[in-house]
Amino acid sequence: MAQLGKASSKKSKPSYAYAIIGIALVLFLFGIVGWFFLNLRKTGDYFKENIQVHAYLNRDASKKKVDSLVQYISALPYANRVEYVTKEIAIQKWNTENDTTWKQFLNNNPLPESIDFYVKANYVQQDSLNNLSTNLQTNYPGVIAEFQFPTETVTKISIYVKTAGIIFLIMAILLTILVVFSIDNTIRLAMYSNRFLIKTMQMVGATRGFIAKPINQRAVLNGLIASGIAIVAIWFAIIIIEGLIPNFRLLHDNKGLILLFLSIIVVGITISLASTYRAVIKYLKMKLDDLY
Repeated sequence: MAQLGKASSKKSKPSYAYAIIGIALVLFLFGIVGWFFLNLRKTGDYFKENIQVHAYLNRDASKKKVDSLVQYISALPYANRVEYVTKEIAIQKWNTENDTTWKQFLNNNPLPESIDFYVKANYVQQDSLNNLSTNLQTNYPGVIAEFQFPTETVTKISIYVKTAGIIFLIMAILLTILVVFSIDNTIRLAMYSNRFLIKTMQMVGATRGFIAKPINQRAVLNGLIASGIAIVAIWFAIIIIEGLIPNFRLLHDNKGLILLFLSIIVVGITISLASTYRAVIKYLKMKLDDLY
């Protein structure tokens, strides 16, 4: 009986190694897809937060009211890079981006003053920007002549982000199912070599908790090791990709990566533990003859 337990223990070691490698590979795939999803979200946010909003001012608006409006917009929690563009600054920008032939026909500067700013990604929606326009014009009547933002661009980016998000969500659901089944099958194969050891311990009077405890602890350790291997592999893959494609560095999100890595650890340990526990209970309920 001792020899049987010893032999089963020896057979389980390579199975655990294969199980760890198998789980790590599946978690690596899961992590890479998750990283691309983070980049998709960051790409959408990057484009949204580079859409400039213009609040063109009335020519007769007083300097005091304009300064108050600038301070009001700057204090908004979702406003970024607020700039008061005077007529002189406006003409400088125009001359930089366009030709200066207008000087041959006009003596006066025709460009209006404006307050230009950007808003955070969550607020780059037509409804939100329309509400912002109404808010500013209500609080500062007669100061703003026109509130302008690229409506078509905002709509297209919103549709792009929403569509891509749905596609990745479907992929994530399918991948999660694949991850669960793959890890579950890997664990079950690893536990198969331990079936006689489990049954032998039951036959000599060991309780279910006594039998399952060390195996479950090993399952947690295996899940943790596999998660660590997957995280290291993902990190090196990210470094290589960012080295080959420098634009990915602009989208680098340390907080998102930390959450992704924590998710990988939780998924690896949870599925490994659940699959191991199911396998142990299965073999405890089986008759000895059915194990062959």
